[in-house]
Amino acid sequence: MLSANGVPAPASPIDGPQAWMRLVVSLALGTIGGVGMWAVIVVLPAVQAEFGVDRADASLPYTATMLGFAVGNVVIGRAIDRIGYWIPALVTSILLGLGFIAASLTTSVLQFSLVHGLLIGVGTASTFGPLIADLSHWFDRRRGVAVSAAATGSYLAGTLWPAVIPSVAGTEGWRTAYVVIGIICLVTMVPLTLMLRAKPPHAEAGGGNGGRPVLPIALSPAGLQALLVVAGLGCCVAMSMPQVHIVAYCMDLGYGVARGADMLSIMMAAGIVSRVASGFIADRIGGIRTLLAGSVLQGLALLFYVPFDGLASLYVVSLIFGLSQGGIVPCYAVIVREYMPAAEAGQRVGIVIMATILGMAIGGWMSGWIYDLTGSYSAAFLNGIAWNLLNVTAMVLVFWSARRALPARS
Repeated sequence: MLSANGVPAPASPIDGPQAWMRLVVSLALGTIGGVGMWAVIVVLPAVQAEFGVDRADASLPYTATMLGFAVGNVVIGRAIDRIGYWIPALVTSILLGLGFIAASLTTSVLQFSLVHGLLIGVGTASTFGPLIADLSHWFDRRRGVAVSAAATGSYLAGTLWPAVIPSVAGTEGWRTAYVVIGIICLVTMVPLTLMLRAKPPHAEAGGGNGGRPVLPIALSPAGLQALLVVAGLGCCVAMSMPQVHIVAYCMDLGYGVARGADMLSIMMAAGIVSRVASGFIADRIGGIRTLLAGSVLQGLALLFYVPFDGLASLYVVSLIFGLSQGGIVPCYAVIVREYMPAAEAGQRVGIVIMATILGMAIGGWMSGWIYDLTGSYSAAFLNGIAWNLLNVTAMVLVFWSARRALPARS
């Protein structure tokens, strides 16, 4: 291809080898940095015993991590829109590593919680929403696949780290395990981040949308943002019910903790498959249709939990649930990139991801509260279905608005 002056135009980096290299590096960063979401869950019993607090107080570090993670997605997302990804990611990678080392030196659950919120939660944030927002600039034809594949890092982290941490914490203690994690994060994430110093293609071009124009939609950017926030909140309140309470639910049914843990593992593994598959689908039919399909299937899976409580049935329903819900969250990033300017992607994706995180936090608590009121999880599943309907309603409005903006066919 020739430029205007007859000189061969340089090949676009979009969808090229450099883009795929960034995907590999991004997946590695997400898998390593995702430890911030899982480490505190693994060491919670040991921390509770050492600090001599009840289970509610021992849960504060996880809550603080989620809050730091939620706020970090927005703040870091806005930063990458202005100065690119690698500098904010470098700073937060260092914060994450130092945060684990600092947490190992704390002497109270309050100190432990503050470190988790301000350092570990914020540090982990750069490896999810801002990461996939940055990666979305480097792909056009395969954007859905790339974004979804990078987002599997959080699920891979949830599969790998809980299996590794107990081996160190069980022999050397949770404090030593935290120091080891901190060192691993610093040694691996800093050089990986330095590999992502290239500017995104839309920045090199002086703006634009990284390869294709913004698609038309009969909504203002603020209106679309609001509907995506409502959808993200609704889908994740619903999503949290099985993910947070499946182990306790199996205990109530008499199947034991091990069976519930197996079902959670099945959900996670199926979620990885779902995320990658949804990326391929989104590249063919668009993010809105893919997300809407996943939301409907998630609602059906939640409905199946109500009548089917046999052991074999629960395994099957958990598999179906994992296959339906895994691809939902990455589709929000795809939609933002399809319908909003590239220069705003980091902040806009971060806001929606924050809503999904808050949904998980609220939904996990709400399901427990409903269980305490009713003495069973039946009403909690119905509550999840209601929130899922809110998500579907918001996405139907988005779908309808996109359809209205299409030019009429002759």
